[in-house]
Amino acid sequence: MAQNTRTTPAGTPTNVTQNHTKGGIGESTLRPDGTLKVTGEFAYSSDMWHEDMLWGQTLRSTVAHALIENIDISEAVAMPGVYAVLTYDDLPAKMKNYGLEIQDTPVLANGRVRHHGEPVALVAADHPETARRAAAKIKIDYKELPLVTDEASALAPDAPLIHEGRDDHHSGHVPHPNIVHRQPIIRGNADEAAKRADVIVKGEYTFGMQDQAFLGPESGLAVPAEDGGVDLYVATQWLHSDLQQIAPVLGLPPEKVRMTLSGVGGAFGGREDISMQIHACLLALRTGKPVKIVYNRFESFFGHVHRHPAKLYYEHGATKDGKITHMKCKIVLDGGAYASASPAVVGNASSLSVGPYVIDDVDIEAIALYSNNPPCGAMRGFGAVQACFAYEAQMDKLAAKLGIDPVEFRQLNAMEQGTIMPTGQVVDSPAPVAELLRRVKARPLPPEQQWLAAGEAADVRALPGGLSNTTHGEGVVRGIGYAVGIKNVGFSEGFDDYSTARVRLEVINGEPVAMVHTAMAEVGQGGVTVHAQIARTELGVTQVTIHPADTQVGSAGSTSASRQTYMTGGAVKNTCEAVRAKALELGRRKFGSYHPAWATAELLLEGGKVVTDGGEVLADLADVLEGEAIDEELEFRHRPTQAFDLVTGQGNGHVQYTFAAHRAVVEVDTELGLVKVVELATAQDVGKALNMLSVVGQIQGGTTQGLGVAVMEEIIVDPKTAKVRNPSFTDYLIPTILDTPTIPVDVLELADPNAPYGLRGLGEAPTLSSTPAVLAAIRAATGLELNKTPVRPEHLTGTGA
Repeated sequence: MAQNTRTTPAGTPTNVTQNHTKGGIGESTLRPDGTLKVTGEFAYSSDMWHEDMLWGQTLRSTVAHALIENIDISEAVAMPGVYAVLTYDDLPAKMKNYGLEIQDTPVLANGRVRHHGEPVALVAADHPETARRAAAKIKIDYKELPLVTDEASALAPDAPLIHEGRDDHHSGHVPHPNIVHRQPIIRGNADEAAKRADVIVKGEYTFGMQDQAFLGPESGLAVPAEDGGVDLYVATQWLHSDLQQIAPVLGLPPEKVRMTLSGVGGAFGGREDISMQIHACLLALRTGKPVKIVYNRFESFFGHVHRHPAKLYYEHGATKDGKITHMKCKIVLDGGAYASASPAVVGNASSLSVGPYVIDDVDIEAIALYSNNPPCGAMRGFGAVQACFAYEAQMDKLAAKLGIDPVEFRQLNAMEQGTIMPTGQVVDSPAPVAELLRRVKARPLPPEQQWLAAGEAADVRALPGGLSNTTHGEGVVRGIGYAVGIKNVGFSEGFDDYSTARVRLEVINGEPVAMVHTAMAEVGQGGVTVHAQIARTELGVTQVTIHPADTQVGSAGSTSASRQTYMTGGAVKNTCEAVRAKALELGRRKFGSYHPAWATAELLLEGGKVVTDGGEVLADLADVLEGEAIDEELEFRHRPTQAFDLVTGQGNGHVQYTFAAHRAVVEVDTELGLVKVVELATAQDVGKALNMLSVVGQIQGGTTQGLGVAVMEEIIVDPKTAKVRNPSFTDYLIPTILDTPTIPVDVLELADPNAPYGLRGLGEAPTLSSTPAVLAAIRAATGLELNKTPVRPEHLTGTGA
């Protein structure tokens, strides 16, 4: 039975207010949540608390592919303190699956598990340890089935089908049921163009499975409501997408599932899919009590999707004067057991596989497989990361074979505004690829082997191996590498991409105050900062309040695809403009007879006043409003895009492109196989920097994530069992402050005339080119081919595969 009274959980997000005299776009205003986060006072979703709440626990499969022959929950149910144990048979609605695009993921396993760590049963208890012990008492009898773990086993004529009887909208055009989606792109005639090539290079590349490794684990709190619905407080990337997936499996109308964003400790794509949301709601509705679920780190590795591992097969040709003649490639992405975002990742990987280069003749194919490996989906860079690793290695091979400087070779073939993409789309805004490369190459190099000059005072942290104190300078060789990448911004391929903003302007305590309300997920990117800056710029107020994100306002789309500043920022801008127009009209009605400028001049709101474009003050905004509030809610959409043709891949699939380049400087102990990345210089065009401090932070963060996958990050899946072997931060390594080099940033601001303020989405692009730049530098130091990420010591010393 639902509770009779509703109280607000501890840790519920509240309005965030900043009072600035300036603080508009273009200024590096500080984050409103920054102080709370660095002092430990910020409430993350895992900090939420409700009186009389229960704790939820998920029981996950211990095998990767099996039939479930029996589930015995009797011992778990009998434990004191246990309120509920749920399995598939307890699900309340006809809809029992969910998914971002294809609803192929069961809420709880239905007679079969398809990957290691799949949810099978749920427990609610009065203490987290009780819930954990009860889950451990559930007995499951499995009958293991043959595994699908790679392309060969997935596409064999007698391959086990991961999903039998598929009827999704991709199933009709794929050549095998174990292919989630296939996207070819054909332009020109690659075979004929190859005949003009003086040199041809081929490469086979392997990209490892990367984890988003956000620090705040999946968590949330579900509170049953008096109307039979549920209030869910959760860390996510897309509130309304979650809502669309949650409500049907609960058997509730959407208006009875009320969602509020709680504090998010990072995301990077890993929170775009459902994790614990449905499970917490099911337990809350079954028990009539609030239920909190918090994953530990081990479970987090199984609770979200990862970056697709990939095999990439490339061929390029070039004339002796350095012009690329053609490109052929096949990209095979392992999507794991469920579709997640794999179809869209395929679209990105194929359409961006050529890189930021002019190549008229291409033959491209990208596919995503179903397998019994962990599900893979969205992660920062979204298909373009894997492709960039491969095509940039190819650029170095071509340059070396032609005897041309690798940067000059790239500049010779660099795209620019007006270039036609392999999909037939014209790049209709600045594409400063050659200039970005020029800037990173022109930057002064850091001193070589800095420890030599320091003598006995040398800091071992500057050496390969760092504090392990294994390298004393013997056999250390410097390497320098370059790379550049291209990434799309926003949702593509005809998706109706929009964001909503509600803005209220009123007088509080004698001061005009703007309230901005969106459903944008603030996952650390700084959207709440930028929204306040936009409101100050457009409404001329000093005080802006950001309302907590929830589903009581229209969708803001996902905090992904580098889209939020463009899309929800655009929605805030448009809505503020509408509020401003109403405020000025109100002023004309009240004060128009006092000054002719009310009727003849272009009017602005600045510093809490109505002013002419010449700076003359006509009225205080507080006097104009005088007890009245102006409230507007508007949607913002970018230019429409098109789905790619399923045969040729032609179509205007993307709304905007963004570019970044890197130069990596490494020092490698070639005897021990240890790498020290000394510097990762970057240059990126951001269109317009709305907040330069945030811009630089995003670029440096994305660069560091690319560094991680270059030299240390990989989820290891046992090929014999399809089990994850390293689900912990002890064994899955991410860069620390000791691993992260100096990252100087050069920012270009070449406006995109089609975007709000001319901005470009920027969060993903630096993740692309940092990885191949580091690999190129290591190759330069060692002379090894190195076609796999991450590079491990044994790859450099020849002591391992």
